[in-house]
Amino acid sequence: MMDENQAKVIAFLKASELLGDDPERIEEVTTHISHLLLGRETALKLKRALKLPYVDFSTPELRLAAAEREVELNRRTAPQLYRGIRRITREASGDLALDGEGDLVDVVVEMVRFDEDTLFDRMAVAGKLTNELLENLARQIAEFHQGIEATPRDDGAAHMAGVLDVNEAALAGGEVFAKEAVEGFNARFRETHAALADLLDRRGRVGMIRRCHGDLHLKNICLVDGETTIFDCLEFDEDLGTTDLLYDLAFLLMDLWHRDLKAEANLVLNRYLDLTGDEGGLPLVPYFMAVRAAVRAHVAATASEDMEEGAEEKREEAKSYFDLALTLLDEKAPRLVAVGGLSGSGKSTVARMIAPEIGPAPGARTLSSDRLRKARYGVSPQTRLGAEAYAPEVTADVYRDLSERAVAIVGLGHAVVADATFSTPEERSAIETAANEAGVPFRGIWLDVPAEKLVRRVGARSGDPSDATPDVVRRQLARATGTIGWSSVDGEGSTASVRDRVLSKLEKTDDETAA
Repeated sequence: MMDENQAKVIAFLKASELLGDDPERIEEVTTHISHLLLGRETALKLKRALKLPYVDFSTPELRLAAAEREVELNRRTAPQLYRGIRRITREASGDLALDGEGDLVDVVVEMVRFDEDTLFDRMAVAGKLTNELLENLARQIAEFHQGIEATPRDDGAAHMAGVLDVNEAALAGGEVFAKEAVEGFNARFRETHAALADLLDRRGRVGMIRRCHGDLHLKNICLVDGETTIFDCLEFDEDLGTTDLLYDLAFLLMDLWHRDLKAEANLVLNRYLDLTGDEGGLPLVPYFMAVRAAVRAHVAATASEDMEEGAEEKREEAKSYFDLALTLLDEKAPRLVAVGGLSGSGKSTVARMIAPEIGPAPGARTLSSDRLRKARYGVSPQTRLGAEAYAPEVTADVYRDLSERAVAIVGLGHAVVADATFSTPEERSAIETAANEAGVPFRGIWLDVPAEKLVRRVGARSGDPSDATPDVVRRQLARATGTIGWSSVDGEGSTASVRDRVLSKLEKTDDETAA
């Protein structure tokens, strides 16, 4: 039920110049804590006059403080959307006014209205989330996270335990899940949390817990003038909004994973790690994704109990998140897969496509020699390097870095897909030796493509991290690769068919090993 005073405020706003439309054409949307008024070019957000266990908007002054904080925080990622706040006052005449001299009655956040069809949750349903959009999003999140002030703290584990406490309390009184199921669910989380407590605390001490976005899922990402834009952060609770950087990212990863967009989730994680280098936190990512799913489960379950229509659909949603959370907690062994082949064989595409299927969620860390080489020179993956960057000693350093990073990551319990030409016996031996020394299973895949097709593919591509040219391919073909003991896979055909052949080869090899 709408507060009577706020009903009058909404009527006043609809008739004001702020929305500039016929009041009958203004859309109204009510969420659990806000009223939204949507005009043709402007959106107004009015916090509901309520007090809940997790938020208090019961007075105009509290709503004013929350609105000011909302604008301040969201301008970090979406300054073009957040125009500012507007006060609604009651003048001596008794009339309501915008930013008048009278007593404060309420406050709204004024925003630019954008095309809702560009919301990433809608684009996901429409199949419009391209790799380019997701890579841009990963870059923006990485830059945002790196720009947040770091304040070391020593309560990383305790901070996440508090989230588990909230989940358990919310699930305890619900009717959607059986008591025994909830008890087992909670026990799994506590067991995983205990195993990760030291790492959580270490990350807090080195400043990886910061005032993040806090609500980073697809519905809070859109396009504004074609630019990926993150908005609507969690502003009303500083404690909930202050999280491990990877817990912030995990909401997006979980949302993609839940929608069965696993390749997209893996791509976002890998491009984020390319920029931040935060591979030491990889053991936490499946757990963080599981916690995010658990939160969604209890929120949906609670909402279903207050609904007259759509309750069953909401309960099914809650169950899907509950099941996902448990699946994400399942342990998966680390492994190292190397994908090699001459330039143009499609190894980078194949590595990206198989990575979501390998290791803990959201799939393997992909390490590309091309990207590592560009990072070594401090340039973007698409920037072409000169011949000096391909001197034998530089290439040797790149491959050494590739092996060392792969060993470090699998040593943390995660999986790696290494992507490079691996055109010499020494290069292939080095990556395989690294896996053996780390004590993890190794599988080498060699993509076999006819020479003329390699040349044609390389000549046709652009904007690729590889600097290879047709002449480079011809020189590779002229050099002996030596005996290749890796599993050879036909690299011709559609990318999906090559991916399936590689995955089939990996599964077959695993079955043979097990036997």
